[in-house]
Amino acid sequence: MRLRLPSWTATLTWKSACFIVLMCCSLAAVLGVLVHVEVTGQTVATAREKALAKLTDASRAYEAGEILPPESGLDPAGLPDRLRALALAGQRGTLVAEYEGRQLMWAAAPADGKALATAVDYGQSARTISGLDNAIIGSSVLAIGGTLLVGAFAVTRVTRRLHQTATVARRITQGDLDARVGDPRTKDPSRHQDEVATVAAALDTMAGSLQTKLQREQRFTADVAHELRTPLTGLQAASELLPDGRATELVQERVRTMRQLTEDLLEISRLDSGSEVVETDLHQLGRLARRVVRASGTDTEVVVVRDAHVETDRRRLERVLGNLVANAHKHGRAPVVVTVDGPVVTVRDHGDGYPEYLVSHGPQRFRTGDGSKGHGLGLTIAVGQAEVIGAGLVFRQAEPPEGGAGGAEAVLTLVEARLP
Repeated sequence: MRLRLPSWTATLTWKSACFIVLMCCSLAAVLGVLVHVEVTGQTVATAREKALAKLTDASRAYEAGEILPPESGLDPAGLPDRLRALALAGQRGTLVAEYEGRQLMWAAAPADGKALATAVDYGQSARTISGLDNAIIGSSVLAIGGTLLVGAFAVTRVTRRLHQTATVARRITQGDLDARVGDPRTKDPSRHQDEVATVAAALDTMAGSLQTKLQREQRFTADVAHELRTPLTGLQAASELLPDGRATELVQERVRTMRQLTEDLLEISRLDSGSEVVETDLHQLGRLARRVVRASGTDTEVVVVRDAHVETDRRRLERVLGNLVANAHKHGRAPVVVTVDGPVVTVRDHGDGYPEYLVSHGPQRFRTGDGSKGHGLGLTIAVGQAEVIGAGLVFRQAEPPEGGAGGAEAVLTLVEARLP
């Protein structure tokens, strides 16, 4: 199985902290080793020089028959075997070894077939090296901690700005086109911009351009719908004066369709502009669903599993349910069932289901996925009105029962009112 790390390990702050610690540890290790090697070499060289100088004095005293210096003698106790063997082989040498709990620097040379050796205290030098190592480790830990704090502060400032930019981008995605990052670095031309400020400025520019374009499209749609409303009203009145016949029925049907399309465009324009005013009141959801089905004049079954009271705009909620029922009959197949289960209303048909694009991205105006007649405005209006009243509307494929057909399922979720 692949090891899954916690989600916080994917953050830029965590990765930057790991990088800083790794680099600081590597740098501290390299510098510590270099200093340790250099100081240790100098300390050992100094102790070796002292031991060899003392060995030279001992050799002169031995040759002159004088008393040898302290801690000197022929084959003295504690002389390391390696150094003794080196002296018996006719060579001089030094070696650090411990004797009776003391660190000593031994020096030995050949003398009449024996090893003339002397020793100097190496404890102070060993303590100096040990103290240096501890100082290197302590200073490295402090340096790593300080660097990590400063680096984390600097990285956090950058990540905070990135999070702010991402938050604004999500708000724009959700439809808040007034959202802007507003990075102060982008407002002062005299200040140099870093990469985050460049991204923030590009996002603000994109949001402004997108908002301007959408506002132009909304105004165009509203203007066209307003301009068409008056002549279509007159055309409908004139069509009522035509003599009865098949041609008259076709004309009247087309006029009604065009007028309904115009009204839908006007409603979408109002929804896009955000100028809708909600008038809420307390309503019984089951009764309201039955009224919508009766008004639709369709053969739709209403099932109330659990009734509930909701505080909402009745006209807008009826508009949402009416559009869902009409879409189910127009693009799906019977039976169409409206189920009320508490504050959740489900409208299901038993057709081929919703197109994949609609389930994934929601309804799109002037697009239907099955080649049938329609403009895709009914579900678009339903989504817009549901958003206005604060309800959630989800489109999904219905799970087919065993041996049965699937179909499309629209789930409208409202907020249940708490009755006293």
